[in-house]
Amino acid sequence: MHGFIGEFFGTMILILIGAGTCCSNNLNKSYGRGSGWLFICTSWGLAVTMGVYVAGSLGSLGHLNPAVTIPFAIFGLFPWSNVIPYLLGQFLGAFIGAALVIFHFWPQFKATKTDADGNNVSDFATRPAINNPFFNFLSEVIATFAFVFMLLNLGNFTQGLKPFIVGLVIMIVGTGLGTTTGFALNPARDWGPRFAYTILPVPNKASGEWGYSWVPMFGPLIGGCIACAIQALLV
Repeated sequence: MHGFIGEFFGTMILILIGAGTCCSNNLNKSYGRGSGWLFICTSWGLAVTMGVYVAGSLGSLGHLNPAVTIPFAIFGLFPWSNVIPYLLGQFLGAFIGAALVIFHFWPQFKATKTDADGNNVSDFATRPAINNPFFNFLSEVIATFAFVFMLLNLGNFTQGLKPFIVGLVIMIVGTGLGTTTGFALNPARDWGPRFAYTILPVPNKASGEWGYSWVPMFGPLIGGCIACAIQALLV
């Protein structure tokens, strides 16, 4: 399957825990409501760690992210023949992970009546702290550049304790650079859950905010390509 199974289940775990963390922080009648940004960044980091372990065990390289897969292929670090299976696994896994979160938190969605009260797309996808498309896009480019550049210098990041290091990278990118846009870093992590929130019958749901969705799609892809280009020049 050229890595599809590993990418599917790894990304599903990533979103199940990551989006679950956001719902825990945001929704009414959750014990985690209001836990804060450090809670979110730490949990997302560990969600990536566990997703990479699952993906690696099931036969993929643990990309879990088109902003890793596509730039790696462009710069000769990954075979083009595996790109489509990886991307399908990533987007489908993200959708299914988000669907599981929706049903897990169904009573909390019912208890959270409005966007302002926490029932909005940020439970699953990203939205900017200040809506400024140029700087939102730039934030995603810079944050993803930092993330992918660090990945490139880790080598095979599915081995040993390296998935844990990847999780720490996610955590520090989140605390250092993620507070402007919610640090998508990953088009599948944003679009799969955003689509699930949009089409599934989430109680009291608000808009999917698709007008913003180009930022977490193209910002990470550009940031990943810049990281790979610089790495290619240096190594």
